[in-house]
Order: sequence, then C-alpha cells, then structure tokens
Amino acid sequence: MSAATAATTPTVSDPASPAPADVGRTPVAPPRALPLLFLDEALAIIDKPAGLLVHRTALDAHEQDAALQRLRDQLDRPVWPAHRLDRGTSGVLVFALDASVASALGVALAERRTRKRYLALVRGWPADDAGVIDHPLARDPELPSAGQPMLEAQTEWSCLRRLELPVATDRRFPTTRLALLACEPVQGRRHQIRRHLKHIAHPIVGDANHGKGPLNRALAAHFGLQRLWLHAERMTLAHPLTGVALSVEAPPGPEWARFLGAATDTPVPTQPMIG
Repeated sequence: MSAATAATTPTVSDPASPAPADVGRTPVAPPRALPLLFLDEALAIIDKPAGLLVHRTALDAHEQDAALQRLRDQLDRPVWPAHRLDRGTSGVLVFALDASVASALGVALAERRTRKRYLALVRGWPADDAGVIDHPLARDPELPSAGQPMLEAQTEWSCLRRLELPVATDRRFPTTRLALLACEPVQGRRHQIRRHLKHIAHPIVGDANHGKGPLNRALAAHFGLQRLWLHAERMTLAHPLTGVALSVEAPPGPEWARFLGAATDTPVPTQPMIG
C-alpha cells in the first residue's frame, strides 16, 4: 500500500470495543420503574420502595435518586407529591399530575378528609389489643421540643399479631417479643407514628432516630435485612376531580411474610389477623 493510499484510507473501529474514555468505567444502571398502583389524568399513585427519598433534599445532598424525579422521567411529565413518606417507609405515595390537583389534595389532607393505614413492627407486646395515642408533638422532630409549639396529634392503633423470636436482643431475656400493629394517624405530623410509638414504649424496629440501637442491630442481623419496619399499606381519599371514593392498597413486600402469618420464627397466636 502506498503512503498516499494509507493516508486517505478511513479507519473503521470495532463497534464492540469501548471508546478509550469508557475503559474501566462502571456502567450506571438506569433507575428501576416505580410500581404504579393507580394512574389517570389527575393522579399517579405508586408503591414507594423503602430507602427511596420522596424528593431531593439539602438534608441528604449527595443522594440524587428520588421518587419525584424517577416518576417524572417514567411518565415523561411533571408530578407533584401530595404528601410525604419518610425515606425508610415503604408503600402508598400519591402524586398529582397538575398544580391544581396538588392544591386540592393539600386541602383534603389539611382538612383530614383522607385516611391512611400503616403496618408497623414494634418492640414488645402491647398490654391492650387496640387504643388511641393522644400526645401533642413538637412541629420539628429534629429540634428540641422545648420552645416549639406543641401540635395536636392522635394515632389509632390495633394489634394484629404478637410474636416471640428465638433471638436475644437484651442480655436479660433469651427471646425477643415483637408485635405487628396497624396504625392510622389522624393528623399526619412529621414522624407522627414513629414518635407516638416511642411515646408508649413500643418503638418501631429499625427506627434509627426513635428506636433502640442494640435491638435494631440484632434484629437486622437476624432477618438479614436492615430497614425501618413501617409500611403505608392503604390510603383512602375522594378523587380530586370526580369526588368518587378511592382506596388504594400496596401489599407489604415479601420481607413482611413472617409477621403476617407465614412466620418461620415462633409466633404467639394470641390475636387473629385483622383486615
């Protein structure tokens, strides 16, 4: 081949070979699609995974993945969160698909025209089968309560199941007692269920802020999973455009099976399952 021919012959790269800039770079998987529980022209209701932020926040500035951005990209349209769930909480999360619907949902929530039911796995066995926690809460749980306005707050609860696990989380006892509760907050203060259950000495398992560290660590090792054991199971509301009653449920994930009746640990069947 002549020098002139070599200079004008194009170089064909192997399409299977990475470009030099990509060598050694770990591919980033696209975010997984969020499970849609309900979708129409006004609302998108998802089953939020535990560990996912509702929206990006300065309190966790390094975390870029959030339900709002993921759902916006998934639907290819703007979305507005109607309420919020803590990062560690899984379950029903409602988004509006335009600003006027978001405003209407905000009013409905403020006027307590919605109902929310949560499942919570807590330390210990409640003495009663049901009750109401009526305990005012400071507006901001991240700050000392002293000097803050105390806001009215009630949480209705019922005990669905009591369990005793063959694992010691306290040196005084060879086993650990847990209970599965259904909780319905009347208001929706920040961390309301978590703070109320701590108030009655039955903190949620896995709650780093309001729970018990040694118990959380021991049970995370026992279950092979570290999470906040709080799940938003159901939300009931009037559709903001039609007024028709809408009840949306997110079944708890498979990690909840042992607490719902298919337990591999030793259950104490003192209470039937309440639907």
